[in-house]
Amino acid sequence: MDVERAIVTSTRFLKSHKIKPDIAVVLGTGLSNALVEQLQVQKIIPYNQIPFFPVATVASHKGQWVYGTLHRKKILIMQGRIHYYEGYSMQQVTLGIRIMKQLGVKYLLISNAAGNLNPDWHQGELMLLTDHINLQPDNPLRGRNLAAEGPRFPDMSMPYSQKLNTLLKRIAQEKKIKLHAGVYAGVMGPNLETRAEYKYLRTLGADVVGMSTVPEVVVANHAGIPCCAISVLTNDAQVDNPRKVELHEILDVAGRAEKNLTELFTELMKRI
Repeated sequence: MDVERAIVTSTRFLKSHKIKPDIAVVLGTGLSNALVEQLQVQKIIPYNQIPFFPVATVASHKGQWVYGTLHRKKILIMQGRIHYYEGYSMQQVTLGIRIMKQLGVKYLLISNAAGNLNPDWHQGELMLLTDHINLQPDNPLRGRNLAAEGPRFPDMSMPYSQKLNTLLKRIAQEKKIKLHAGVYAGVMGPNLETRAEYKYLRTLGADVVGMSTVPEVVVANHAGIPCCAISVLTNDAQVDNPRKVELHEILDVAGRAEKNLTELFTELMKRI
């Protein structure tokens, strides 16, 4: 894929639909409805209508851009993300973030479903990402640097906006929503982890593990978009007493936690 051509062409297409967002959101597995229902929707554009844009192949990801207003802010939502394990390149996975930058997005909010590694936490709870460990086999910045987008060697010492994280912690406290804070390990997938891998990830310092988010955050930092991310803990890592995890269970837990996540994000949108 010619990345620069894809960015320009896709952005031009969306601008032709009068899309000019203040805030963008990437919605994760099982988290695609409640926030969209809060919007005064102006446009819905399926991914397959956008030049160069990859099509979401995971059944639980709707694969469309939703544009509308909420709390007097213009919001653009990726209702369904693109994953590396679907067979796309990292540049395709993160094309949406590149487009957001060109559209003038000021803040990026990300959600995901993740496996819980922390023995003190439980499925159905939420975790605010304060840092991450990138264990994915490729990087969206590999290759010739897009100098107009960002520096060759972007700093990642603080990948998640302190301003947004502080606001989210305050909102969670005010609304009495349990919001842990911790480290996300990003792996390729699509298989879930073995017991030995769960132990390994915990030893590395990870609190949760998932198959997304990190590439998007890397590109957001490269492009200079302040971002935050929240994980829904959809299953607990049972190292000593393993049990098979089914996708429908993950979706069910995510669906039940979606209300709290949506409340945090909508209130954050009001305050930024």
